[in-house]
Amino acid sequence: MSIAVTLLPGDGIGPEIVRAARRVVDATGVRMDWEEMAVGEQAYSRQGTPVPEEVLASARCTGRVLKGPLTNPGGTPYGSPTIMLRRRLGLFASVRFGRAGPGVPSRFPGMDLAIVREITEDFSAGASQLVGDHAGIAVRVITRPASLRIARFAFDLARRLGRRRITVAHIATNFKTTDGLFLAAVREVAAAYPEIDLADELLDTVCLHLMRDPARMDTLLTPNFYGNFLSGLIAGMAGSMGMQSGADYGEGVTMFEAGHGTLPRHAGKDMANPSGLILSAALLLEHAGETRAGQAIRNAVDRVTAASREVTYDLGGTAGTQAMADAIISNLGKDAGIKAE
Repeated sequence: MSIAVTLLPGDGIGPEIVRAARRVVDATGVRMDWEEMAVGEQAYSRQGTPVPEEVLASARCTGRVLKGPLTNPGGTPYGSPTIMLRRRLGLFASVRFGRAGPGVPSRFPGMDLAIVREITEDFSAGASQLVGDHAGIAVRVITRPASLRIARFAFDLARRLGRRRITVAHIATNFKTTDGLFLAAVREVAAAYPEIDLADELLDTVCLHLMRDPARMDTLLTPNFYGNFLSGLIAGMAGSMGMQSGADYGEGVTMFEAGHGTLPRHAGKDMANPSGLILSAALLLEHAGETRAGQAIRNAVDRVTAASREVTYDLGGTAGTQAMADAIISNLGKDAGIKAE
C-alpha cells in the first residue's frame, strides 16, 4: 500500500529542494502516491488565490503534506500563504529541530534541540490597527484551552522521542495575563508526566543559556511569537538554516517543511541546501510508520555532511542541490534493509 502525500513545491528555491526530497524518498523504495499541486505565487497567478480549495481538500484527504517554502511579499493583496494553510488545515503545533550533525560547521557540535511552538494564537490571532499616523496597536491573545493543548502535545512528543526536559520560554514577570496563563497551563499538564523535568526561564535567560550551553535546554516550549525567533536562532547555532527540519501538526493533518524561507536570490541556480526538507521528509516517513526508511535518510545525510565533499555552499562545499541529493541517495544503501533505487 502506498503513502499518499500532498506535495507543494512552493516558491523561490522550493521546487528545487522539493524535487531533491522527493527523489530521496523515492530512492528508499517506499511506495509513494504524490499529489503535486500549485500553491503560493504560482497558484495566485493562475487562480487568484495562493491557497486554492483543491489544495486544502487534498491535504485533508491524504493527511500529510510535504511543503516547500512560500513567499509572503509586500504589496500583494493576500497574507502569508503558510499561515493560511495552517489556519485552514487546523494546525496548532509547530516543531523545529536544531541539530548540529557531523561535519556541519557549528560552534556547538553535538547540539540537539527541539522547539515546540503554539501557532494559533499570540499576536497573529489578535486585532491590530493604526491610530492616526503616529501609533499602532496590536492585541495579544493567549487562551487556556490552546495552552493546555500545546502543553500536552509537547510532553507527548518529548515522551515519544525520549527527551527528558522541557523548558518554557516566557516573560511572565511582565506579561502576567498572557505568559502567566500559558505557564500555569503548562505546569498543570506537567503533573501527568513525572518522568520529564519541567523548567521555566525568562526569554532573555533562555537566549543566554542557549549560547552558553544548549544541551541544558533539550526541548523548548513557547507561545507563537517567541518560538518564531528562537527557531531561527537554533538553526543558526546548529550551523546552517538549510539543515533545519520540522513539521506543523493538527488533529487530522501534518505539514512537513524545512525551517528556512524561499531564498529568491538562489532560485533556479541549483545552489540551495536540500537537507532541511529531506530531513523533514524523513519525519514524514516515520509519521507514516516507515521508521526504517526515515532513519536511513537521517543516516545518509549524516554520512554526506561528515565527509564534507558533496555538500552545498553553506556547509563549505561546492555541490549543487541535486548533486547533494545524489550523494544522499548513494548513501542510503549503507543501511541494512534499505536498497537505494
